[in-house]
Amino acid sequence: MASSILDIGKTALNAAQVGMSVTGHNIANASTPGYTRQVVIQGAAQAQNFGYGYVGQGTEVLGIQRIYNEILSRQYSSSLTSSNEMSTYAAQMSYIDNLLSNSSAGLSPVIQNFFDSVQTASANPGDPASRQTLLSQAQSLASRFQGLGSRLAEIEGNVNAEVNASVGLINSYSQQLQQLNKSIEAALNNGVGPPNDLMDQRDQIIAELSKQIKVDVVAQEDGTYNVFIGNGQPLVVGKNRYTLSTIRSESDPNRMEVGYNGNSGTVVLGSHSLSGGKLGGLVQFREKSLDTIRGQLGMIAVTLAETFNAQHMQGYDKSGNAGGVFFNVPGPVVSGSVNNTGDAVLDVSIDNASALNGSNYRLSYDGSNYILTQQDTGAFQTFASMPQTVDGLEINIASGSMQANDSFLIKPTVMAANGFSVAISDINKIALAELPTAGSSDNGNALKLAALQSALTTAGGTTSYEGAYSQLVSLVGNKTNELKVMSEAEAKMLEGAYNAQQAFSGVNLDEEAANLMRYQQAYQAAGKMMQIASQLFELLLTIGR
Repeated sequence: MASSILDIGKTALNAAQVGMSVTGHNIANASTPGYTRQVVIQGAAQAQNFGYGYVGQGTEVLGIQRIYNEILSRQYSSSLTSSNEMSTYAAQMSYIDNLLSNSSAGLSPVIQNFFDSVQTASANPGDPASRQTLLSQAQSLASRFQGLGSRLAEIEGNVNAEVNASVGLINSYSQQLQQLNKSIEAALNNGVGPPNDLMDQRDQIIAELSKQIKVDVVAQEDGTYNVFIGNGQPLVVGKNRYTLSTIRSESDPNRMEVGYNGNSGTVVLGSHSLSGGKLGGLVQFREKSLDTIRGQLGMIAVTLAETFNAQHMQGYDKSGNAGGVFFNVPGPVVSGSVNNTGDAVLDVSIDNASALNGSNYRLSYDGSNYILTQQDTGAFQTFASMPQTVDGLEINIASGSMQANDSFLIKPTVMAANGFSVAISDINKIALAELPTAGSSDNGNALKLAALQSALTTAGGTTSYEGAYSQLVSLVGNKTNELKVMSEAEAKMLEGAYNAQQAFSGVNLDEEAANLMRYQQAYQAAGKMMQIASQLFELLLTIGR
């Protein structure tokens, strides 16, 4: 019997030791990201029949279980995806909002200063100082357009870099998930219980992946995870993994697209397949906001340059010569798809600056008709032949011909702000006079130039230059505020999802301290039991002598 008591004590001692080890492991990893609390699962050892009844034989450790709730974990990952998408989009928009609305860096003050100088020159058209001030303010206006255009172009370059970095992280996470799937499956096949820490690592990688893109996880019977991203593209399936890559857009060499490297080759993923997470936020920002903002700013630059030039050429300079071009502004940017099979050369020019809307277009050919699609709205028009005049643009095939499925991307105003410049360097060339023989006192054309400030020349003749810019600032500001509110809401939801997940699975140090004391007392009691068993055994030996 003493031997039986000793064995029972040993089982109790072993269970207490395991309990203290697991509790200590919990305490040590209380701050480890993704760690899930573990508990010891104990059961009574099989009792032995002594004839007078079954006598218990102590305890046994059945396993070590992590306190994991799949629903709470998936809700947390989903909240991570939504929160990171909104915060990324909001951060990008906030930067542009500060840029455009800044009183010292925005466009409105320099437009006002420029037309103030035109008004001053109209009061004394023969005064060299007034003419020099006008020219200087024109150069300041050009510099401000160039500065804003360059900053927006830099932002697009930064988006390309961040897209590339996000794709790199996704590929790194997929590799880690693949390896963890293999390790977990091998551990489960050993039949010694689930590898809890490896499973925690895998779930933490899923959480990190969710920060980059929307993730769907399907648990398999063999313990592996099948992981899908976006709209269902497989990233990790059991032991197999797939990767993403960044490739230049087929029709826009300045834009990096995301490609999916599948079994049949690389396929470019559209924005609808890249929802959620930082990557989704970057793509949404670029396609839904940045393109529009650059187009709208360029539209203002083109309209101001073209309408001011048109009126300036109606007047006469100090020498009685007809006015020339006052501002230079780049024309539309046209790029053909690298997959085009035809030899068409597309010629696009601005026919009516006041009719521009700041949108980009894609011209495609289906073999019979030309389809012109407005990129920001999706609206399209179909034509049987070329040339065509649409939204202030003259579109024509200068040479060659388009073949079925050929396409061209048309960005009418994307580089207009960047390349906006003053064409005149001689103050005497400024055409302020309305008549060629009126002399330097004629201010007729100067008054007409000054009147352009308030004329409805922009956005289809609905607003002025400053009005169009104010609309752009308002559009950006409203979108930024909307995203800020949504981002804050998503952050609150993420906090709630995290707290719920931690309340169930996280380590509570007070609880673990209590468990440690409980296991310590159990250990001491088991030791006392073994001490008593040893004393009884010694007593039996003494009696035997």
